[in-house]
Amino acid sequence: MTNDAQITSLSVFRFDGLGGRAWAFSQMLLARRAMARLPEVGFWKLFGSGTGEGFTPVPNTAVYGVLATWPSRKAAEIGLRAAVFQRYRNHAAENWTIMMRTTASRGRWDGKAPFEASGMSNGPLAALTRATLRPRTMMKFWQRVPSISAAIGTDTNVAFKIGLGEVPWLHQVTFSIWPDPSSMAEFARRDGPHARAIQAVRKGQWFAEELYARFDIVGSSGSWNGGDPLKTLKRPEPA
Repeated sequence: MTNDAQITSLSVFRFDGLGGRAWAFSQMLLARRAMARLPEVGFWKLFGSGTGEGFTPVPNTAVYGVLATWPSRKAAEIGLRAAVFQRYRNHAAENWTIMMRTTASRGRWDGKAPFEASGMSNGPLAALTRATLRPRTMMKFWQRVPSISAAIGTDTNVAFKIGLGEVPWLHQVTFSIWPDPSSMAEFARRDGPHARAIQAVRKGQWFAEELYARFDIVGSSGSWNGGDPLKTLKRPEPA
């Protein structure tokens, strides 16, 4: 990887108490100006999250996220030390940030292609999906989510998973970390609720817009549930 390859960061924050949660909710509006003014930030989004495994329509008022792209790792490291991120960390009970390099991306997000792919890898990877649901198909989509959430929640290969959203119910983002491409592909393709949901989405044209991206993992900082999720990656057995 070259030093000037685009870096994507995802930061997640957990807030305790009514005061912390109220502050975090307010930042969905108030942090927008500060994010837009960061000198080298590219595409960025502020997220709420769902309860349970995160893949539910019920908001989790304790967990929020910030995604951003940067022109290089150095720019990402500098940007993540900016005041807007420091305020989030100061108010949060726990926070974790992962930095990634895009290996593949297809689709659009708000009409843009925000991630610049720069090569493939066979090592640990992160997967992100983002969709804008059509209002007429929203109920069908969310009816399928609990079974998908249960399936991914019991998959021991998954080191980290979270469901995020820009707008509740209509804009959905899923993010997960896997030890290698084959373990992720096995989950996606095996017959079950996830595969059947994908078939229904394609057949019924449930999404008005969608994007799918894979990333190499470059680094991480902070903790989640008391540790670094990357240390829990289940490595594949040697052939």
